[in-house]
Amino acid sequence: MAEEQTGQERTEEPTERRKQEARRRGQVPRSRELNTMLSLLLAGLGLWFLGDAMVTQLFQITEKGFSVDRALAFDAEQMPVHLMYLMIEALLALAPFFVVMMVAALAGPLLMGGWSFSLEAMAFKVEKLDPVKGLGRVFSLKGLLELVKALIKFVLLLFVTYLLIMFFERDILTLSALTPGEASSRVVNMLITALLVLATTMLLIVMFDVPFELWNFNKQLRMTRQEVRDEMKETDGRPEVKQRIRNLQREASQRRMMQDVPTADVVITNPTHFSVALSYSEGRNAPTVVAKGRDLIALQIRRIAAENEVPLYEAPPLARALYASTEVGDDIPHDLYLAVARVLAYLFQLRRSRPTDYVPRPSDLEIPENYNDLMDEEPQDGDE
Repeated sequence: MAEEQTGQERTEEPTERRKQEARRRGQVPRSRELNTMLSLLLAGLGLWFLGDAMVTQLFQITEKGFSVDRALAFDAEQMPVHLMYLMIEALLALAPFFVVMMVAALAGPLLMGGWSFSLEAMAFKVEKLDPVKGLGRVFSLKGLLELVKALIKFVLLLFVTYLLIMFFERDILTLSALTPGEASSRVVNMLITALLVLATTMLLIVMFDVPFELWNFNKQLRMTRQEVRDEMKETDGRPEVKQRIRNLQREASQRRMMQDVPTADVVITNPTHFSVALSYSEGRNAPTVVAKGRDLIALQIRRIAAENEVPLYEAPPLARALYASTEVGDDIPHDLYLAVARVLAYLFQLRRSRPTDYVPRPSDLEIPENYNDLMDEEPQDGDE
């Protein structure tokens, strides 16, 4: 047990993996009281709907069995065939009721934890023959609770059965004065009433037993904190390994990003802390962010841009707004279209102008106020 090995208590709720492993071993919540209640209920309902037809067919089969021709009675070959035919008829008459009872037997496990088939649960285990462990289970808290529950169920059902006998006393005493058909019909009616009353009584027990069994099953599957941590390491990997994978993924992403910087039309800078490389081509709705970075990465973007003659444009508020509101591969936000369009238009005019021409630099690039909060946020992991 985990408590004995680590000294920790099972205080953590079971994980999905823990529940799946328990189901694989055949450990699912079960309630015998629920199965009993459903069997009584469906038996009563089955007799209610099928009882008259079954009684009629069984009477006809009985009549055939007792009204045998003399020649058939002394025929050693035909008599067994006749008896077999009557047995088949009886089974066919009872078959619908057997189907109802089979449904009752399957419905309980389905409602309580679902069906589970496990070869591991059926395997022979030597420890199950250990008398010490057997006595431990008998005298455990769960064993005591099962004993109390069985005593309560016994007393309650015994009391209800006594009331039913008192209620049907006169009907039982007058059965001998009735014809076989009338007596059988009355017995079936009494049996239906008794089954439904007992099922209702069992329902009172089930209302307490099912929540208890679910709670007890969940309690047995609870885990220590160390078990939860160990499972997380097995399923998600160790933290240092995950961090190493994230670092490698970030490095690969940065390498791809740096390869796209030469394709940019402009790099907007802060001038030293932020750099955002933008690319625009005809047919697109808006310029696209092909690279962005902060501090050392921003410096590397500017260096690659300079080596590939990509224009650098210093616009601190615009650079911070683009950096805070976009990811690599995104189109720029629509409310920054105007500011970026003025920058691109300025660079386009510079490329087409003559050395002696004067091209006025855009001033007061308007950045919406809603970007102020974004620009004040701390950088996310990987932005440094």
